[in-house]
Amino acid sequence: MDSNVIWSNEKKIERTIEALKKNNMNGYYVKDRYNLIELIKDIVDEGSIVSCGGSMTLFETGVIDHLRSGRYDFLDRYKDGITREEITNIFRQAFLSDAYFVSSNAVTENGELYNVDGTGNRVAAMLYGPDKVIVICGSNKIVKDVDEAIKRNREKSAPINAKRLDRKTPCAKVGYCMDCSSPERICNEYTLIRRQNVSDRIHVIFLNENIGY
Repeated sequence: MDSNVIWSNEKKIERTIEALKKNNMNGYYVKDRYNLIELIKDIVDEGSIVSCGGSMTLFETGVIDHLRSGRYDFLDRYKDGITREEITNIFRQAFLSDAYFVSSNAVTENGELYNVDGTGNRVAAMLYGPDKVIVICGSNKIVKDVDEAIKRNREKSAPINAKRLDRKTPCAKVGYCMDCSSPERICNEYTLIRRQNVSDRIHVIFLNENIGY
């Protein structure tokens, strides 16, 4: 990445972290994936019950591998041979976990988390249940405000995820949202986390990379 782009992204991350703190959420900037894992170790105690929402970012950054390392009691929704019923049970058990790992569709420079879900299990756990929520994001997820967050989801996150999941939706064909009524639509549950009442619950960790959708 060009050094000037890196500098610009760092300034954007700094602004966003300050805004998150004002909204009673913790923000962090880590230089690389090694430091990401070390920070996670500091935030989440060994032996904790941990779970995760659907996220390509967690795979790309090595977080899923870390959760599988044996350090934690991981409710693994991705393990081989898992049934639909077992996945549903994990979604429910996630509300009682010590830490829940996710990414976010967008984070505004005002310190807000914008997310759109298909079934709502991810956003529901972000809103309530787990003692801690660990949000991993690349600098590409930071946007100016809620309007830009909505635009990002409609033009990028939703179409790419629909394509990845092989959904039979218009956006998976044309590459942008058409606000469809398809039975396979993945945009059903919309949430905006503006602030937290509980301190030290939501932890947002940024890397200066393009990661996830």
